[in-house]
Amino acid sequence: MTNTINTLDDIVQEAKSFESPVTVLLCGVGGQGTILAADLLAQTAMAAGLQVKLAEVHGMAQRGGAVTTIVRFGKQVASMVTDPGCADYVVAFETTEALRNLPYLKSGGNLLVSKETIKPLSVLAGNAKMPKNAEGDLLSRGATIIPAVELAVDAGNIKCSNVVLLGALARVLGISPALWEEQIEKRLPQKIVEVNKKSFHAGFSYEDNSSKG
Repeated sequence: MTNTINTLDDIVQEAKSFESPVTVLLCGVGGQGTILAADLLAQTAMAAGLQVKLAEVHGMAQRGGAVTTIVRFGKQVASMVTDPGCADYVVAFETTEALRNLPYLKSGGNLLVSKETIKPLSVLAGNAKMPKNAEGDLLSRGATIIPAVELAVDAGNIKCSNVVLLGALARVLGISPALWEEQIEKRLPQKIVEVNKKSFHAGFSYEDNSSKG
């Protein structure tokens, strides 16, 4: 594992300055580990010496309820932003929430989406219908679709799909994988640390080939 970390560090731009604050919106439904992922992101950014602000825009942590959290970090972060078009990155733990939170993604922003669809409470209650061809719609808007659940299963625990997505985010953010691993070790029970590290690296190493011939 040590050799893998060193190799990954070599391809990360660790000198990225973050002079301008970066805003990441994480969205999913209760039970997917969205809040834990936001906490790991915030703690890792602080470990990198950055100022951090975190806000839960709305949501219910119980299983099935929508959960949306914004993490903003940089050399200096004067204020939190929660307006439409504020997010440099939207990390969605399932496709329906990805579509619903698209208005928050700024022009030219990065959209990372788990290849998973969960019926929200409004659909289960019969008050709404599922969007048609959500994945195709997201791809047309430039999303990177990540088989996070599949990668988590391969790593050893389906519940680690949230950390798979963090790995994919880490690759584009440019914060050293070693700092992420350090926070995984600090924030998670010892018995699940290794499987979460493995899941993180699965996401970090994932290459989207959907647009390649």
